[in-house]
Amino acid sequence: MVQRIVLLFYMVWLAASINLPAQVNYQQQYASAKALFKEGRYNLAMESFKPLIQYDANNPFSEYASFFYALSAYQQGYRSVAKDMLIQVRTLYPNWDQMDEVNLWLAKIYFDGGEYFQAMQAMVQIKNGKLAKEQATLKRSYFAAVTDAEALKRMHDNYPNDEIVGERLARVLAGSNHPEDKALLDKLLIKFRLKKSDFVDEVPPTVHKEIYSVSVLFPFLINTLEPTPQRKRNQFVLDLYEGMMLAVDTLAKQGVKISLRAYDTERNAEKIKELLTKEEVRNTDLIVGPLFQEENKLVQEFSRVNRINLFNPVSNNFDLVKDNPYGYLFQPSLESLGSNSAEFLNTYKLKNKKCIVFFGETRRDSVLAMSFLNRAATTQLNIMQIERVTRAESGKIMSILATPTEFDEFKYPKQFSLPKDSLGCVFVASDDPLIYTKVISSVEARKDSVTIVGSEAWLDQTAVDFEKYQQLGIVLFASNYTAVTNPAYQAFQRKFIRTHGRVSTTNPYSDYAKLGYDFMLFIGNLLHKYGVYFQEALAHQKFAGYLTEGYDFQQARDNQLVPFVQFRSGELILIDKK
Repeated sequence: MVQRIVLLFYMVWLAASINLPAQVNYQQQYASAKALFKEGRYNLAMESFKPLIQYDANNPFSEYASFFYALSAYQQGYRSVAKDMLIQVRTLYPNWDQMDEVNLWLAKIYFDGGEYFQAMQAMVQIKNGKLAKEQATLKRSYFAAVTDAEALKRMHDNYPNDEIVGERLARVLAGSNHPEDKALLDKLLIKFRLKKSDFVDEVPPTVHKEIYSVSVLFPFLINTLEPTPQRKRNQFVLDLYEGMMLAVDTLAKQGVKISLRAYDTERNAEKIKELLTKEEVRNTDLIVGPLFQEENKLVQEFSRVNRINLFNPVSNNFDLVKDNPYGYLFQPSLESLGSNSAEFLNTYKLKNKKCIVFFGETRRDSVLAMSFLNRAATTQLNIMQIERVTRAESGKIMSILATPTEFDEFKYPKQFSLPKDSLGCVFVASDDPLIYTKVISSVEARKDSVTIVGSEAWLDQTAVDFEKYQQLGIVLFASNYTAVTNPAYQAFQRKFIRTHGRVSTTNPYSDYAKLGYDFMLFIGNLLHKYGVYFQEALAHQKFAGYLTEGYDFQQARDNQLVPFVQFRSGELILIDKK
């Protein structure tokens, strides 16, 4: 019993002696903690700084201990601990003479976390001009990774005089093909006195020639083709090239001389590298292709470095040519298709301006839908609902559009959870039959005046009868539309039959030979009239079509002209957007 009492007395005395404030030597403790920090022993430094954080009239190191405690935490990856401590320092000691350092470190932590606006707010509170270099280095380092033009535009709106934000925004806008972005780029170049050639690859003066060479880099897959009349697995590639060759012959009769050179990429990167070492390819006047994304990077870089204009005749994916100022899409980009569709619906005769948007799981669908929504936000369209639809849940389309709430005497639905005539239009950003057929069936069940807008690619499939397109007044964006009564198209078909002994296609809405012919007539006449570098002409005028409706590359590197069509009296006709 006596031993227990003695032990208890000893423990009480020991605890009391540890908590005696007189035992703390603040200067020695701080010096020890700072030495550990300098040695990079941050875990021990944190423990040593910790007792010095609490305010005490005899402790002159509270602010410093808090600051270095935060830095020790940051160095160990405890970013949230460091941020909380620095915010506490800023709150408790607003007049501390090291507050600029606190804000600089807070900005770094916010940048690390992708919180760019908070980082900039911390930056603007820094008063000491001596930290300007560190601030600039920090901003340049982090903003270099930002590629979202919209986020940078918001940042520029908030900090319009920040040169680093403006320069980064200019760098991102330099790859855009939208007229508004190009206009903003010009303003930024002037405002911040930036050298245009550092952002935009300036086109050399044009060159006129007697004969223009055009190099076609297509996956012909010659070694796999069999000499049989059956359709080949890459038949669309062969059809496209056959149309181009027919156009070269037509151009020659008009006095336009084109040397068309075909190269088989074999869908093989090593083969493409080999082709690009050829002297005749390096000296070509224009490249057509490649057609597939996996072939694209090498050829785009070759085009950019050697300043050779390049056209992709079939793709809607602007990412293929985005980083190449000499790269063009003959087709409208997904962005242009979406934007033009919103503009079309805004002026089209609708029962009302309420709209629902459906899109699928692919990146293509997402880009198309987002472009539509971005443009719709600037119009009178009222977006009621946006639905991403997977194949497994495609049934929800019917539940959204056509869930019946009332039935007539014959058990047919006469009212729905989405009331009749409460919806003006549906934009379907997908070519998946499982999605667009559900939309069509739902609208058919409603029996009201909903306008569906979709893609001409639907006509290549047999999922929906053409009669239904006419019955429901379905509208399709159709960049490759050609009226069957077009005399030039009829002449093309006669020429194709004479040359190949067959019509160019068995499907009137999917004709790659026609596309190749139309494309080559456009390119050949462009070279003949404006020379090798025809950018200036493209940027300032529209061009009438040969077989299709036309071409508009004004302030863009994809075709901005998007026709809209629908069936009337059994014939696919152009809708006058006016």
